[in-house]
Amino acid sequence: MDPIRVIRSKTVVMPSTNIDTDQIIPARFLTTTTREGLGAALFADLRNGPDGQPRPDFVLNRPESRGCQVLVAGRNIGCGSSREHAPMAIKGAGVSLVIAKSFARIFYRNAFNMGLPILECPEAFDSLNEGDEVSVFLQNGEITISKNGRKLKAQPVPEFMQSLLNAGGLMNYVKKKAGLVK
Repeated sequence: MDPIRVIRSKTVVMPSTNIDTDQIIPARFLTTTTREGLGAALFADLRNGPDGQPRPDFVLNRPESRGCQVLVAGRNIGCGSSREHAPMAIKGAGVSLVIAKSFARIFYRNAFNMGLPILECPEAFDSLNEGDEVSVFLQNGEITISKNGRKLKAQPVPEFMQSLLNAGGLMNYVKKKAGLVK
């Protein structure tokens, strides 16, 4: 697997803080042991109304959000219970990177274990708008906003966490270290 160095994409901004893992992936979707189908369940109770139909005003349901790979959010993302399914659902929905003011510690580790890059950058939530095109350099934590060239500084991804990302997650990293895969 090639190392993840730069992610370029438009942004989707979740105007929320304290997004817990039950909001990210409701408990009824935790019966699977594989990643298949989890992306469709991402934010299921927020994305869909009681009738099961998509809410057109939810940020991820808007047409302009399609194809955006960078999700920006507020403080304390991934709080609540420890669920590896949460970062798996985010990845399964096509998100390549989450940038937030802060993450719950267990979510932080689960994200890297599942191969989902995340960056803590308090000023990103206040500076990035829906649809902004960004280039994100994981090694040094630099986020460049294309429209104006402004640079934001996130905490860089620690070297060991970069190793996990480059392997595709903890399990692949361990298999590689044990010589089970190349």
